[in-house]
Amino acid sequence: MDKRTILAIVLSILVLFTYQTFFVKPPPKKPVTVSKEAPVAPSVNKDSGLAPERKAPLITKLAAAPATVPEKEVTVDTKLYRAVFTTKGGTLKSFKLKEYQKTLAKDAELIELVQIKEGMPRPLSMTFPESDIALPADGVYEAATTMLDLTKTPEQNRLTLSQTYPGQVKVEKVFTFNPDRYSFELEVRVYNLSTAPINQKALLSWHEYVDPKVETDSYTHEGPVVYVAKTIEREEVKKIEKEKLFGPDVSWGGFETKYFIAAMIPQNPSLSSLTVSRDAQNLVSTSLKGPKNLIPSGQAGIFSYTFFLGPKDYNILKAQGEGVGLDNAIDFGSWMKWLAMPMLIILKYINNFVNNYGLAIIILTILIKVIFWPLGNKSYQSMKEMQKLQPKMVELREKFKDDKQKMSQETMALYKAHKVNPMGGCLPMLIQIPVFFGLYKTLLYAIELRHAPFFWWIQDLSAKDPYYITPIIMGATMFIQQKMSPPAGDPMQQKIMLLLPVIFTVLFLNFPSGLVIYWLFNNVLSIGQQYYILKKK
Repeated sequence: MDKRTILAIVLSILVLFTYQTFFVKPPPKKPVTVSKEAPVAPSVNKDSGLAPERKAPLITKLAAAPATVPEKEVTVDTKLYRAVFTTKGGTLKSFKLKEYQKTLAKDAELIELVQIKEGMPRPLSMTFPESDIALPADGVYEAATTMLDLTKTPEQNRLTLSQTYPGQVKVEKVFTFNPDRYSFELEVRVYNLSTAPINQKALLSWHEYVDPKVETDSYTHEGPVVYVAKTIEREEVKKIEKEKLFGPDVSWGGFETKYFIAAMIPQNPSLSSLTVSRDAQNLVSTSLKGPKNLIPSGQAGIFSYTFFLGPKDYNILKAQGEGVGLDNAIDFGSWMKWLAMPMLIILKYINNFVNNYGLAIIILTILIKVIFWPLGNKSYQSMKEMQKLQPKMVELREKFKDDKQKMSQETMALYKAHKVNPMGGCLPMLIQIPVFFGLYKTLLYAIELRHAPFFWWIQDLSAKDPYYITPIIMGATMFIQQKMSPPAGDPMQQKIMLLLPVIFTVLFLNFPSGLVIYWLFNNVLSIGQQYYILKKK
């Protein structure tokens, strides 16, 4: 098998992979069915010593509103983010990440994780469906403060919002923040002020407006995501036509973009389910539903959650805990994750020394080439032996051009006589394909490359080359490799091989420049190795 045939196989596999990834729409995923809700122990006040009632009489749905209080905003400031809550519904109005900007401009806006149009329900809204007392999602809470500055007073990290419906219930939403983390806690306390036990079931929602006019990259998912039964599920916004149900056993769920995520993490995953929906205004909602709590008179039911609003940084996500599995939010793929993650770890380690991810990519490329150097030598040596047989191969094609079977027999006899393995050049190349795919995933989705400069005109390794210089040079290196390889015997194959550098140049034009740099320097190193073997006596 000559070098062009080898390259054809490798690149054909890559083309097929690219076609399947970017152009073939995946079949709709079958949502996990929900089993009948398991009975749950009621939440009671531990200090009361009272036993809960087994059955609760139905109480009239809430009609009377609490005393009217004005809506106000509460700002929470940490070194990592600045959040703005509103007492209307106890919801989130803004959440800006201080360490991440939208563009490279010095005065660029910070990344905003709350995307809602005026009049739409806001994230972290809570309702109580299938409950004895229905509470409105937009009820106005009372707050004792309008500012928590954890950069100056980190010990003052708790925000309590409350509203009371006299004679029925009192609701408290208690947020606890960590000044050094993107995650924070929410404890919802429902106090039963009535004379009879009540059933309450909480539904916590994250709402996100998706502008249909804004196009995203073909390899980027922006929409609902849920980690259910240890499996990641992603929903395309345009395909959400009716409410979809996932669960039970929901570890977390929320809304993601390529590099950032807003995730809701329930306290009891095994008893939690999640619904995904989209309305006519393109408001996408992911709603976390837990079990019912039976709340005796004079006691409180507790609903607990953790939220993560931040970057898809592997180390940060992993710090949420093994059981949560939030690191699965990075779209490395279930098959390639075992290769992509070590690549990312090595890349970050190298960057600690060179402080430039572009140089780190080049160094990692060299290390990979060194590891596979013996396999590459075998491949090019096999090509060299095949090149020596080219004149005799041409003679056989001419002699048996009308008898394909005889030509095949004579060809194999020729290989055997000269002790040449036609697959000797192919197999070493095929072994390296998974490594390429693993690094491909790493460079495509690693947030470390976002806005990371290389040099000169490349100031963002996660974006395409603005002047298309590196993809064009990469195409040229592929053309040089072809010229150095034994010529293909079939004329049609020769034409196809000549088109491949052009096809891949066009394909790589819009790929992240970090990925193009890897492929370019890998080609340069391969050219050097190939030249060394072919010239070696």
